[in-house]
Amino acid sequence: MKTYKPIKIIATGYYLPKAVSSEEIESKHNLSPGWSLRHSGVINRHHVTDESNGYMGAKAIEFALSNSELKLSDIDLIISAGATFDYPLPNQSSIIKSELENGNNYNIPTIDVDTTCLSFVTSFDIASRYLDGIQYKNIIIVSSEIGSNGLNPDNPETLTLFGDAAAAVIVSFTNDSESCLIKGTMNTYSEGVYHTLIKGGGNKYFFKDNPYDQELHSFKMDGTKLLKLARKEMRVFVSSFFEDLSFDLHDVDIIIPHQTSKIGLLLLQKILAVDESKIVNNLSSHGNCIAASIPLALHQAVNEKKLKRGNLCLLLGTSAGFSIGATLFRY
Repeated sequence: MKTYKPIKIIATGYYLPKAVSSEEIESKHNLSPGWSLRHSGVINRHHVTDESNGYMGAKAIEFALSNSELKLSDIDLIISAGATFDYPLPNQSSIIKSELENGNNYNIPTIDVDTTCLSFVTSFDIASRYLDGIQYKNIIIVSSEIGSNGLNPDNPETLTLFGDAAAAVIVSFTNDSESCLIKGTMNTYSEGVYHTLIKGGGNKYFFKDNPYDQELHSFKMDGTKLLKLARKEMRVFVSSFFEDLSFDLHDVDIIIPHQTSKIGLLLLQKILAVDESKIVNNLSSHGNCIAASIPLALHQAVNEKKLKRGNLCLLLGTSAGFSIGATLFRY
């Protein structure tokens, strides 16, 4: 008999920078009116002005704490779950902690988890393994993503798709509710490792030898190859995910997918073949916020009471690398 980990989402929070409409982007970059909605499925997204990853992450954590009965001193671990960062060193979670009100007063350990767009899903699974009710009672997972700085204005597909956001979730060990983590899994299909890429900035194309170049240092994705790989592997992944469980996909009450793109979400819905009302979709209002997409949609689902206590919730998505991951829990 499979044993489920007794953990519970206590509270969620978020931070959004300035809203940027598609009309603004289309006007600025000489795109035809409605281009973004037709091609990317995005009407509105948010882009930073002077905010940092650290600032946004701290604000999201403070929001989550204000929605709970916990104080910062009750937190045993902070996990930064994301692909973007303020500095190569130190780690992003330590920066976020330092930005918190009274953050310097508590020596809470901080770790980073980067599986790009799946970072929150991966971190949720990792947090469940840490939580033991003794050393680790309460963990904060925060995804703070700034994708707008790495966009190429000559590539309208990505320019109109991505938004910036931060979202935080407090997860606690509990033995007094039916809330639990049921399963977490991720597979990496390396044939797609370079289908999504920012080529410059690391040691392969180090900045001393490769000064800033828009093409080299901007986000690129081969949408056609990504969709082909997702179409090939997603159905098998989902089927395999439920093989050792006592219920199937249609028993799930709500599905929160990564907000990949308009075509990506349509493909996912077709593959899953579930009622559209079960799938949370905020792509049109926020764009693709990298790892922050899923916890932001999770906050939205809780706030709008689409996700209720006792519901089965599936977090599901893809990420650069190329990976597919999922986490199933009872809220």
